[in-house]
Amino acid sequence: MYETLTYTGGVHKNEEIKELIEDMGGFVLQENTLQMDIILTLAVPLEDVEKVKEKAKELMGTIKIAPMAGTEIAIVSPTLARHHLPHSACDISEYLRRFGAKDNMIGLARGAGKGISRISEDEKRLIEEHDLAVFALGSFEQCIKDKTHLFDDINIPVVVTGAPEMDVKDLPGADAYISGLGRIPRRLKRGEDIRALRKLVEVVEDILDSKRRDMAQDPPLVPSILVKTEIENQVPAIADVYSPTPVTSQLDGVRVKLNYEQYNEQIRQVKINKYYLDDISEITRSKMYDYILVKLLSESSIV
Repeated sequence: MYETLTYTGGVHKNEEIKELIEDMGGFVLQENTLQMDIILTLAVPLEDVEKVKEKAKELMGTIKIAPMAGTEIAIVSPTLARHHLPHSACDISEYLRRFGAKDNMIGLARGAGKGISRISEDEKRLIEEHDLAVFALGSFEQCIKDKTHLFDDINIPVVVTGAPEMDVKDLPGADAYISGLGRIPRRLKRGEDIRALRKLVEVVEDILDSKRRDMAQDPPLVPSILVKTEIENQVPAIADVYSPTPVTSQLDGVRVKLNYEQYNEQIRQVKINKYYLDDISEITRSKMYDYILVKLLSESSIV
């Protein structure tokens, strides 16, 4: 089992902590350089976390637990129109990133209006490629209740946000509801806004932890973070991808930001221990830009 951490420190001597992680059998999931600072998202064996903290202290850096690292979350807004997408959905997205999540903003094509809002099958499939979805809805209770058809048959965990106090039992298909995050024409910087965002983080972390526990009963043959590392090492084209996180970790797989038609055969032939990736996963065309989606199979599901 691995603990996910975020290291923040200076660029000077940052290779020392990377080498320590590799020596422990851990992984660097993501690396960002901001002027003279470096931010590393790490996966470290549970028994070695204290050693990493000691090294970070030695390098004058800081370590924080990042429970959402290695997950991909969809932030769904009813439309891309200016009265729906800003500001709560954007601030929700930015806030979740602070805790290690890789999130994607998705605006539905026909979400405007409580009476005519719709979601297509392609949009559903795209959302379901993620580990969890946050539906950022509006400020009126009846409007929110009239939009449950947008998520009532989504087969990943769904968290709904909105302004009014409501019971999640009134929202079929939702796993949780967070109030205080409606359609607000300003940035979420006030005390009540921050408290609502913190509550959202707590709920999302609990749901993801529950999903991890369920997976631990019948885990994939190899962890997704190992798959990410081997793809980066064995597929040279990854080095030419300029999108953030060209191989994005999920709880049960990875998203590879290469064109499916051109590169799916190379991805299938990636060797992980004694397996080819094609033998231990389902590799399909993603609904996102024709990327490659890899979903790992558990031992019990492999014939």
